[in-house]
Formats: sequence, structure tokens, C-alpha cells
Amino acid sequence: MAWIITKYLLTAGLVVFISEVAKRSDRLGGFIAALPLMTLLTLVWLYVENQPEEKIANHAYYTFWYVIPTLPMFLLFPYLLPKLGFWITMGACVATTVICFGLFVLVMKGFGINLL
Repeated sequence: MAWIITKYLLTAGLVVFISEVAKRSDRLGGFIAALPLMTLLTLVWLYVENQPEEKIANHAYYTFWYVIPTLPMFLLFPYLLPKLGFWITMGACVATTVICFGLFVLVMKGFGINLL
């Protein structure tokens, strides 16, 4: 139980750290948020918990593919925010990401890459 609490605290601490940096500097906050820190931390957790190398490698592989359809959201959000407000913009971005993900899965399936 102590291990799971440690994982929660360190992972949550990273999110809090990034949001605190973002309060002070848009650019630095964005830069740190764009780093694959959560993915690296997840890979560490998997390794420390003695998961097979294949599982760890697969996590990194699928993370790469899952990032691509999320990218349009980062352009859409700043465009919509002043027009629609925060919550509607968030909803629109979530919906857009789901649609982009669905389309991306279909396109990648044509190349023999099964994401679902």
C-alpha cells in the first residue's frame, strides 16, 4: 500500500509542479508539460515493478501513436477559448480529440498498425 501511495504522490506532485511553473511562465510551463515526463515516470514504475521488457516497450510504442491525434487540440484550444469560454472549449477539445483519435485509428489500420 505504501508503494501505491508513493506513486500517487510523486505523479500528482509532477502535475502540481507543472501547473505552478505555468503560472509563472507560459513558455516554460508549456515546455515542461510537453516533455514526456508522465510517460517516462510510467516506464520507471513499470520497470521498478518488474514488468516484462516487452510490456514496457509496448507502452512507449503505443504512447507515440496515441500522442499524434491529440495534437490538433493544442491548436484548437487557444483559438476557441476567447470565443467560447473555458468549459465549452474543453468540451469541444475533448470531442475533437475523440474524433481525431477515431479517424487516426482507421487510417493507421490501413497501414497495419492496430491501435485498438
